[in-house]
Amino acid sequence: MFTLDEMSRAHEVVLAALRPTPALSWPLLAERLGAEVTVKHENHLPTGAFKVRGGLVYVEALTKREPATRGLISATRGNHGQSLAFAGRRAGLGVTIFAPEGNSSEKNAAMRALGAELIEFGRDFQAAREEAMRLADIRGLHAVPSFHRDLALGVSTYGLELMTERPDLDVLYVPIGQGSGICGCIAARDALGLKTDVVGVQSAQAPAYALSFAAGHVVRTNSADTFADGMATRVPDEEAFAMIAKGAARITLVSDDEIAVAIRAYWTDTHNLAEGAGAAALAAAMKERSRLKGRKVGLVLSGGNIDFDLFRRWVLAAPSAAAA
Repeated sequence: MFTLDEMSRAHEVVLAALRPTPALSWPLLAERLGAEVTVKHENHLPTGAFKVRGGLVYVEALTKREPATRGLISATRGNHGQSLAFAGRRAGLGVTIFAPEGNSSEKNAAMRALGAELIEFGRDFQAAREEAMRLADIRGLHAVPSFHRDLALGVSTYGLELMTERPDLDVLYVPIGQGSGICGCIAARDALGLKTDVVGVQSAQAPAYALSFAAGHVVRTNSADTFADGMATRVPDEEAFAMIAKGAARITLVSDDEIAVAIRAYWTDTHNLAEGAGAAALAAAMKERSRLKGRKVGLVLSGGNIDFDLFRRWVLAAPSAAAA
């Protein structure tokens, strides 16, 4: 996928704009899982999520390859759009972002604050993405896909940071949206020659990658009805799936209720706020607690961009949250 030299160069691009995120051990999480636990805090980045790494590397490569680029256009539920807006502004490029109707109002506000033109369209991410790609030709803008090698290369830098610091991890849980995060972690593990099991995590309400992993080929679903919007994918990317199929140990499904419990656990045990996808890795580890006893476990807290109203309705008011 990527060589260590490629990841190291990408890391230099990322570090020109950002600081490395901390990898912290939390005693209460260790008690909760019965294991040694390290959390990679991508929620500490200025956009609140990991994808800004990919945006920086993608835009840097694009401007070198296509210096006449007029602007960027893409679709998102939030974090990908913030990533492109952040990177585009640094490069002096205008950014147009499509989000599905009813998208997170706080993520929409964050994208606008970073300078993006935000257009709400369609019932879900897939509909928004298709309209963004159509408009790209009309406006003469560069269409940024949700998954691309340069995006995954940029994202792989958090895996490089974590696994360089903690090469002894037995297992690493990573949420799957469109696939850049888990592909980056697989690439970092392989480039460093480590034995860490990389476990993907998906919402049970949006299981396209899990179904594909089980079937051995890409499987599309008709809906992705989960509150964990960062994992609301119904059409897997074929390139991402090929990497996941080759390099992941397994994919674990978690329900929205289990994610809500994990968000509450992060708050009570670490006082970090996680969005749905950000808490998915912990939710999966809690679900698989019996197989983790005495092991060294890594969790990717991929983002903290959860709307307050959703946090209140989904987490604080949920009966299942009391289990935390």
